[in-house]
Amino acid sequence: MLWSLLRILFFVTLVLVLAFGADYLLQADAVMRVSFAGYEISLRPLPLAIAVLLITLAGWLVMKVLGLVVAVIRFFSGDETAISRYLDRDRERRGFQALADGMLALAAGEGRLALIKAQRAQSYLDMPALTGLLTAQAAEVSGDTAKAEGAYKALLADPRTRFVGIRGLLNQKLAEGDKETALKLAEKAFEMKPRDAALQEVLLKLQSGAADWKGARATLQAQARAGVLPKEVWKRRDAVMALQEAKVVVDESASIEAQEAAIAANKASPDLIPAAAMAARSYIAKGDKKNATRVLKKAWEARPHPDLAAAFAEIEPEESPDARVKRFKVLTAIRPEDAETRQLLAELSIAAEDFPAARRALGDLAVVKPTQRSLAIMAAIERGEGGDEATVRAWLSKALTAPRGPQWCCDKCQAVHSAWGPTCENCGGFDTLSWREPNEVSGPSATGAELLPVIVNGPKLKEPEPIDLEAVGRRGN
Repeated sequence: MLWSLLRILFFVTLVLVLAFGADYLLQADAVMRVSFAGYEISLRPLPLAIAVLLITLAGWLVMKVLGLVVAVIRFFSGDETAISRYLDRDRERRGFQALADGMLALAAGEGRLALIKAQRAQSYLDMPALTGLLTAQAAEVSGDTAKAEGAYKALLADPRTRFVGIRGLLNQKLAEGDKETALKLAEKAFEMKPRDAALQEVLLKLQSGAADWKGARATLQAQARAGVLPKEVWKRRDAVMALQEAKVVVDESASIEAQEAAIAANKASPDLIPAAAMAARSYIAKGDKKNATRVLKKAWEARPHPDLAAAFAEIEPEESPDARVKRFKVLTAIRPEDAETRQLLAELSIAAEDFPAARRALGDLAVVKPTQRSLAIMAAIERGEGGDEATVRAWLSKALTAPRGPQWCCDKCQAVHSAWGPTCENCGGFDTLSWREPNEVSGPSATGAELLPVIVNGPKLKEPEPIDLEAVGRRGN
């Protein structure tokens, strides 16, 4: 408010001063005479003041025109001038506008429009890092892979954008399925930014697919240092890679306690089961049955598994079925209520032809939680006890549509594998196989194919006896 009042007062004062000055000049009687080359000019004060102002304005205009002419000459000669700076600012404004429009078009999924805007921004701006990146991404969205590859390669020349270029080429090679080149690019990018979590995951997957377990363990170590993986997960995955790298979990210098700790690092991780089986077989090959038994017992405590039972059987391959039942009590006594333990004990009893013991061991498992394996065991028990064929075939027909039971399943794509591996053969995921029941829906098929064994192998009917025609004739008479 005060500032506005001061401005009004200043304006009024200025008008008054100018008015008094003009009035003074009009009333003044002085005359200025100028003689030049025989001419004489007489000017009163007011016309003189106006003439001075006009001459000053004309001189200023002449200087500006001369400056413009000089600037034009310098502009065409290549020197920096106000004209060039003005044009540069205009080009920069147009370039940034095109860059912004291209980014908006790219976010909207309009690849062709984004590519056009990127090319326009590239013609206006001297910023290859920004315009090149926009060109590459716009070309990818529009499906022009060749142009995108060229743009990413151009980014390699600048140290500031070299990582972006390598990352872009890496994604392209992954999309093309060129895993060999992608692995080399991932390793180069990893050297530049070893703490990039997404890059670590891509490199680990590529190294696992190429069976480069030594490099994969180094990448896994980098993940652990970066805090990407929990300590327990890192230990488990490192054990998996060690198993694949050397085909054995333990080394010559490790103690049995260290071996057991490596196998039981995470009891909820079934991927350690193959490691335990491999460790036990390495002890068996050395004749160290005691440590082989200890390793398998430790793993069985974590989770009973058929592979562990198979390795335990290899400790005494020549023993009799009755002796095997007794020796396996070391395992079956650990988790007696587990389904795997009950089925294992039933199979051992069947091999020893002790079918009542097999039935007791299996219990109601075939009824409460039927699987193909438990139903097949029940059919074997029925046959061993002398049951009729119809009952045996009934159990077998149920097994056709029963769930398969625990399998090696990929937690990522749900694919079922016959044997454990460090990577999923279907989706390529690393450390995704777990021992569990697959996601499946059981039930009778629409065609009733599960009844085929019963129909084909059904009870044989008695053949009719031949008719004695002579006897019939005698009865008729």
